[in-house]
Amino acid sequence: MVHFPPPRRQMVGPGRTRCCGPPGAAPAMNCRAEVLEVSVEGRQVEEAMLAVLHTVLLHRSTGKFHYKKEGTYSIGTVGTQDVDCDFIDFAYVRVSSEELDRALRKAVGEFKDALRGSGSDGMGQISLEFYQKKKSRWPFSDECIPWELWTIKVNVVNLANEQERQICREKVGEKLCEKIINIVEVMNRHEYLPKMPTQSEVDNVFDTSLKDVQPYLYKISYQITDSLGTSVTTTMRRLIKDTLAL
Repeated sequence: MVHFPPPRRQMVGPGRTRCCGPPGAAPAMNCRAEVLEVSVEGRQVEEAMLAVLHTVLLHRSTGKFHYKKEGTYSIGTVGTQDVDCDFIDFAYVRVSSEELDRALRKAVGEFKDALRGSGSDGMGQISLEFYQKKKSRWPFSDECIPWELWTIKVNVVNLANEQERQICREKVGEKLCEKIINIVEVMNRHEYLPKMPTQSEVDNVFDTSLKDVQPYLYKISYQITDSLGTSVTTTMRRLIKDTLAL
């Protein structure tokens, strides 16, 4: 397998895919990027982000590996549980790992706080990047090679009254359902995944630090910006206005 330098992140239209790769180079077939856009009320940010991130990690996690000898192993089961949102008419399924849930909630909480304190009209993006490690000789650090990147663009809308909030609660639920279906369709494609590692290399592919589940190595980052487009916010406001007119 050919390894490429860490990719330059590129943003494309909602729901579209772009392979990652260095500027001017041919697309790296072992890295793909998916972009989703959501428009939510401030109190819905945490639940919407957790719904998307948990859905992706549900499909990018396995049970714990149990090695009998090099090259021979069994894989434990992955438990799941349903989560009902408080501020969105929506429920999603996540891996029933409290450790993984705490890690995601911590990252999403930091993103939500940064959005709230940014003064940038509530616009930002949070990214979930899967990668594998390539061991380097001392004294160089290991190289982290991304193979899949999910970016969620977030626009926070300010609503005037409780009636608008109730409509937003329903509409955001409908939009999240569309996003989850899109994620599942992407996951069902036969595209690149790291090959199953030997026991000596398992930490180069999977996060083995959790006691009850084994997700592919990942990291979460976020960016607060005032340069995102307002198309999603405009669409949400139009949906609320049209619903009120009925």
